[in-house]
Amino acid sequence: MIDQKILPASSNMREFERFLESPYEIGVFLDLHIAQLKNVNRMAKAAGKKMIYHVDLIQGIKSDEYATEYICQEFKPFGLISTKTGVIQKAKQKGVVAVQRVFLLDSHALEKSLKLVEKTRPDYIEVLPGAMPWMITEVKERVGVPIFAGGLIRTKEEVENALNAGATAITTSKTDLWH
Repeated sequence: MIDQKILPASSNMREFERFLESPYEIGVFLDLHIAQLKNVNRMAKAAGKKMIYHVDLIQGIKSDEYATEYICQEFKPFGLISTKTGVIQKAKQKGVVAVQRVFLLDSHALEKSLKLVEKTRPDYIEVLPGAMPWMITEVKERVGVPIFAGGLIRTKEEVENALNAGATAITTSKTDLWH
């Protein structure tokens, strides 16, 4: 179980280096090129950090079961995030924390996402946008899976609202919220 309330999300090396200097143990890397993965992984391990990689946003590799298996075997990440069922299932099979990312665009997307979560049974769900506390509460009540809130959370008050609504943690690339 992750007890860290903020999960710093890096989308470039400058942000990643700020994360490495932070007191946080677990971080998320978005928007990564496959050629950077080895170095990022090495730097994280040297700093005693645990990484969650967003498989769908790793450029240069297809986000499928084979890529997931490769990433798990080669880099032994703490966790993987994906919108794809096969990635979530393979991550779970490999003993890696599996985070199912869902986009709550409308009622249809909500229902489709909840069915997907029931099928994959991820360790966590990342709900986007996370700036809708009432949806965090509803999703948590309906599926009973711990939730990360991400996307469009811009203020400390929005962080608190998401946590109070039942989010386990907030994923954010907004570095001023990392404090």
